[in-house]
Amino acid sequence: MSPFGPGRSAPARVNALEAAADTGHGHTSGTTCGTTSATAAGTSVLLDVREADEWHAGHAPGAVHLPLGALFSGAALPHSAQALPVVVICRSGNRSRQAAELLCARGVEAVDVVGGMRAWAEAGLPVVDARGGNGTVA
Repeated sequence: MSPFGPGRSAPARVNALEAAADTGHGHTSGTTCGTTSATAAGTSVLLDVREADEWHAGHAPGAVHLPLGALFSGAALPHSAQALPVVVICRSGNRSRQAAELLCARGVEAVDVVGGMRAWAEAGLPVVDARGGNGTVA
């Protein structure tokens, strides 16, 4: 049963390993905006909502970038993130929580990553910089 029944307004939260699996970095199932889905690896898009300098320092390979401020200003999701479940990530999980709530309110299936990119890196998941080299979480 989904953790989000009638009257629940907040999107689900996933850990870094669940996020990695849902976005093609591993193999588990995930939960999005009121639905539980046994997703195949890579069926969700990882959306990084950090600022440009944070993104350039280090992000997950294959992630798409849209800063939280742009999202709140009404920017559309990048083309590659449209019509797919979205796993939202930031540095620690605060901004991604806000973004997931906003996206769910717009009808997008979205979850956020507890602990953000810090948890991602601590789990040993890949982080690349703007040039594709080893990145750091800023």
